[in-house]
Amino acid sequence: MGVGASNFVIRWINFLTMLLAIAVIIFGVWMSTHHDSCRRFLTLPVLGLGAFIFVISIIGFLGALKNNSILLWIYLILLCVILVAILVFTVLAFIVTNNGSGHSVPGLRYKEYELQDFSSWFLKQLNDTQNWKQLKSCLVKSDDCNNLSKKYKTLKQYKSAKLTPIEAGCCRPPSKCGYPAVNASYYDLSFHPISSDKDCKLYKNSRATKCYNCDSCKAGVAQYMKTEWRVVAIFNVILFVVLSMIYFVGCCARRNAAAANRSKA
Repeated sequence: MGVGASNFVIRWINFLTMLLAIAVIIFGVWMSTHHDSCRRFLTLPVLGLGAFIFVISIIGFLGALKNNSILLWIYLILLCVILVAILVFTVLAFIVTNNGSGHSVPGLRYKEYELQDFSSWFLKQLNDTQNWKQLKSCLVKSDDCNNLSKKYKTLKQYKSAKLTPIEAGCCRPPSKCGYPAVNASYYDLSFHPISSDKDCKLYKNSRATKCYNCDSCKAGVAQYMKTEWRVVAIFNVILFVVLSMIYFVGCCARRNAAAANRSKA
């Protein structure tokens, strides 16, 4: 690739990534204005990512604009760090999300999940008291359980519904308990549970309690996180390919800049 072409591509790519970084930073600031702890704990990583992308983009843009091999070297080193980090995270994400397929229950259109089926990393995170306390407060505030009675007006609609993993694990007792459903948000707990599973005793009809302390709820959250992580991992594979191509163009630009500087000397 020629000097002009490689520098032109690097300049425009980094100009666009600078705009992307600004958008990420604005999003992070927007998140920080929301007092919901479910969103707020993500603020610093989002702002950090935006700032890091912005700095790298400026270095790459200035290196290509001024045809400066030193700036392009710094740009390539930082870009290489990002590529390695993405690769490591993606591999770990696929390993961590490899377990936990769920169990089909006769008569239900959705699966139920067991906490022990998931990876040890998920078990460690979800069994941590402080982590679960924060996640549970988010679940109580969310509309996942509170809206079930609005979504499913009749018991027939509720029994034929395809609940999400969080709705299935946190908003109702496990099927093995045998509690009959009165409606989408209320179960008859006067029946003696069929199973000795501790979740059967932990479930309460109260909006603030439900099955939020149950292992089935943690398993539902683990399945949700697994799905989200898989999406992120697939996105990272695409991002890795795109950044690798940018890295290749950057190598051409740096090599051309070094050659130009030698010819001037």
